[in-house]
Amino acid sequence: MASLKTVLYLGVCLSAWIITTADENFAPKEESIHWVSLDFKIVLVWTTIPSDYKYSVLYSSDDSVWKQSHCIRISDSECDLTEELKPLDRTYTAIIRTEPDDDNDYDYDPDVSHDSKSPSFNPYRESNISVVNFNVVVVNENSVIVNITDPLSGEHDTGRQLSIRDILKKDLKYKISYYKSGSTGKRDIISNSTTAEVSKLDAGQIYCFMVAAFIPSRPKSTQLGPWSIQQCTPGDVYVLQELSLAACIGAVFILLTVLVIIVTVTVLCCRRRRQRNTFQSSAPV
Repeated sequence: MASLKTVLYLGVCLSAWIITTADENFAPKEESIHWVSLDFKIVLVWTTIPSDYKYSVLYSSDDSVWKQSHCIRISDSECDLTEELKPLDRTYTAIIRTEPDDDNDYDYDPDVSHDSKSPSFNPYRESNISVVNFNVVVVNENSVIVNITDPLSGEHDTGRQLSIRDILKKDLKYKISYYKSGSTGKRDIISNSTTAEVSKLDAGQIYCFMVAAFIPSRPKSTQLGPWSIQQCTPGDVYVLQELSLAACIGAVFILLTVLVIIVTVTVLCCRRRRQRNTFQSSAPV
């Protein structure tokens, strides 16, 4: 009986040792691996439990040869690949290699390390585009000019920061949505450049505009960027035409009231003066 208890005790201890050793020898698994890209700045992001392991990132375009990125044995859980994923119009996949934190030269050992693969990503077709800035210039009563500024990208060339138009070229267009103040109906136009004239507007009306980057060559889910904050034509250009009927009636009523008061006061003053002159002329000498 004593020997059986001893065997069971040894078995429990051995199992605990195996579990502990396994936890120590196997690298933590990365989760939620995804790409974050805005205006062609491209970052690979992942989550993992705190550990003493390091991470190295490799990447491949269109299932070609795997290349080592500049992210080698890093502690962070993200890697900026903006300068390495070239050309942009290719489909890339990355591998996150988890390795023990060892200062000595290390050879990849699948027994204590592992690779986690990212989803595929095409920067040219999937990178998000920022909200665009624009202004509206009134040309006349029936037309305005919408001036748009191309957002800057995360790409640089010979020290110059490129705009998204430098990258997308003719593929970049802008969708302009506008409506007449007080109306629920909206109209959309597509502009191929950063300057667009919107004409056939109703004279004396306030119009509000919104703009978004539009890339029709992309998949539908990434064609349209976020809408900008709306901007409206000035409301004080045609003040008299913007006054409501009630305001006009009120203004006329006030003017008539003032006129009646002036006439009444004038008549009373004249009557009083006439009575005074009559009294003075009839008094005995």
